[in-house]
Amino acid sequence: MKLPIIAILGLALALGGCSKVGQSRFNPVNWFGKRQHDAIGSLSVAPTDTRALMAQVTALKVEPYPGGAIVRATGLPPTQGYWQAELVAQPLDDQGRLVFEFRVFPPLTPVATGTPYTRQITVAAALSLIKLNGVKTVVVQGADNAMSARR
Repeated sequence: MKLPIIAILGLALALGGCSKVGQSRFNPVNWFGKRQHDAIGSLSVAPTDTRALMAQVTALKVEPYPGGAIVRATGLPPTQGYWQAELVAQPLDDQGRLVFEFRVFPPLTPVATGTPYTRQITVAAALSLIKLNGVKTVVVQGADNAMSARR
């Protein structure tokens, strides 16, 4: 009877000592990763988008569909090789303008310029009827210009 109690106490002391190490696999407190405490009422900061703005926006079309609208934009980067393009929505402003930033990563290595036709990049974003509520103008922003479409 004394042997199991002594073994359990010894095991508890050994595992308790592991808590000072903090990274021990044997400490049950570390089995599920570290806890992160968030302050109540704290503002969460959105990660910043490191992609550059598209050099030039050449076309914009807002096409309705039964559940909302599709915003389709075409951009012209300075060279070929730009990738992972996306329309990044900004918050709706007071005038009812919904601004999209045309974001894209530049090529990783130097590439040929190519013809304008071969450099074109087209992206789209779907907007539900709920997101379109209060929107009067859709704007797609590039580095050199912006294009807009009214509802």
